Amino acid sequence: MRPSALLLLGTTLLAPGSAFAQSTGAQDAGAPVLAAPADAVQGGGAAATHPRTRVGAYVELDQAVIADLNRDDTVAYAQVAAGVDASVSTARAQGQISARYERQIPETGGYGGADVVSGLARVAYRVAQPLTIEAGAIATRTRSDIRGAAPAITDNGFADNITQVYSIYAGPTLATNAGPVAIGASYRFGYTKAEAPYSTGIAGAPRVDYFDDSIGNEVQASAGVAPGRLLPFGVTLSSGYARETASQLSQRYEDTYGRGDVLVPITGTLAATAGVGWQHVEISQKDAVLDAAGQPVTDSNGRFVTDQSSPRRIAYDTDGLIYDVGVVWRPSQRTSLTATVAHQYDSTSYTGQFAWRIDRSLAFQAAVYDAIETFGHQLRVGLQSLPTSFIDQQDSFGQQFNGCTFGGGTASGGAGGCLNDAFQSITTASYRARGIDAVLSASRGYNRFGVGAGWANRHLFSPQTAPGLSVYGLDDNSYYVQGFYGRQLDRRSTFDANIFANWYDSALPGVNGASGDVFGAGATGAYTRSFGRLGATAQLGLYYFDQQHYDEQWTGQALVGARYRF
Repeated sequence: MRPSALLLLGTTLLAPGSAFAQSTGAQDAGAPVLAAPADAVQGGGAAATHPRTRVGAYVELDQAVIADLNRDDTVAYAQVAAGVDASVSTARAQGQISARYERQIPETGGYGGADVVSGLARVAYRVAQPLTIEAGAIATRTRSDIRGAAPAITDNGFADNITQVYSIYAGPTLATNAGPVAIGASYRFGYTKAEAPYSTGIAGAPRVDYFDDSIGNEVQASAGVAPGRLLPFGVTLSSGYARETASQLSQRYEDTYGRGDVLVPITGTLAATAGVGWQHVEISQKDAVLDAAGQPVTDSNGRFVTDQSSPRRIAYDTDGLIYDVGVVWRPSQRTSLTATVAHQYDSTSYTGQFAWRIDRSLAFQAAVYDAIETFGHQLRVGLQSLPTSFIDQQDSFGQQFNGCTFGGGTASGGAGGCLNDAFQSITTASYRARGIDAVLSASRGYNRFGVGAGWANRHLFSPQTAPGLSVYGLDDNSYYVQGFYGRQLDRRSTFDANIFANWYDSALPGVNGASGDVFGAGATGAYTRSFGRLGATAQLGLYYFDQQHYDEQWTGQALVGARYRF
């Protein structure tokens, strides 16, 4: 949770009639906006004037071949899939869901036999003028250990270092007024679950614990007066509390804050902010059971067994004064910039966000973030930042939603967002997350395209006195870029293409105690043609990954399939 003047002052605290009278777009890269309804149900007038609801289900049968280009080895498998795609866009509701289940049937080479679930859902519904209910869910397959293998083909249940992840969140947001005072409040409940990976693909490396599941609760409230209502400047008082509990090693994350902020207009489109307050963040856990050799004991899934009799040990603790200064720039309803320099977490922190709706079909946004995080909380923060209207790409390889998701329409969807920072690895350890994300998306005539890129750093925490492997003070880094292009070739045919690259660099001890870099890249292309309710798909993929201390791997994948839509 990141208390911020730019977040808490919201949409109603700036002078009516100025360019600030609309939303500043100053969401602090991870917390819900308290003083305004969700962007999704504000609508851009398109939703109100052209309400629409679409629901479509399908079944699919595919034949796939995977070739190991290093060893000239080929395997084949079939898959049966079922899915649903639905969207709603009305004056009250905005949302979209894309969900798919597939069962793989081994044919040659022993590949397949897995059940794969993938999907993304985002919805916001305005119950009444001051009250909006928001929810989201994601299911995808992604890497587990940042040091391990980076196979681009993630749809096999027995691939090294790949696991299935699920996450959901839901809660209300209240935005109302009591005379000149704007009142905002929100509550979010969340749950995140990760299955244990089949193997990490790093023989001989020290073990780290496998994340299991976590439950999170977060509440925030604020009250403020806009500039010019009672004083020449705006004033806001706010507070919040977040708690995340993870089953692995009984980890507990708590964040409490209270603060006051002022907003001082400089011109009609520019304002300065300043805030001061108090914050307490504490993360603790219990020990793992140790064997006679002093090594952590693991269960049948490879997770550490928690020693329930051990004392609760502190992994991270900060308590004291926080303060920040910043600027808000809103030259038009389509452009906003926020930037903040703060003292928090016992150091200097920089955050900011830039959003530019270039026109109705082209949008760009970028964010700089800095926060104390856990895996479950960071994933749900990223999920909340995704749009309620997104591009659902034709993909029978099961690789959607673990990277960048591009907005499906700038009026309600914005540019999109990337989850690479959360998915760079799945760790039970808490960490300080810093980085930058940028996304550009467009829909022009028969063409759609998107580009996302970023850098993510994690400074890991763990109890320094805990027996077993300690990750305290070590850093993980990841760099990523992803591009998408889609074109409607004619009334019945479409073409989609993806390209991506990821580089992972970790200080965690790897093979023979040495850390190493991992690089992965790939490109896919898909052609689909519709014959009424029946459609045909042909898809190709080429992938590469290089894991230090191992041989590089080149892999090709091909698929043909038929889909029937109901």
